[in-house]
Amino acid sequence: MSTCTEFAVFEVDEANLTRVLALSESLFIEINAEQNNIIAHEILVKTDNAEEICWHLTWVNIEAVKCCSTQWSTYPSAAEIERLVGKKLYYGHFVAVVATGQE
Repeated sequence: MSTCTEFAVFEVDEANLTRVLALSESLFIEINAEQNNIIAHEILVKTDNAEEICWHLTWVNIEAVKCCSTQWSTYPSAAEIERLVGKKLYYGHFVAVVATGQE
């Protein structure tokens, strides 16, 4: 089963940036508390705009994404992240495309 990659880009006021970064790390731990759903993650800051951050997450599979999405409101860090994040600029999930090798 293929892993699933998530990209989420948010606008965050500079005054809230440190807190959102800490909450993001807490959220990933909460998501993995019962099962290893997120197998790798990065939190990135846009090079020309420190008020835009990106989550780059690698999920074990798309089923884990779907399951955790339904539980979003139960994660202790989620509500405060929602409150501190300004605009959600982009959110998407991707899976690998397997080429057949045929021409």
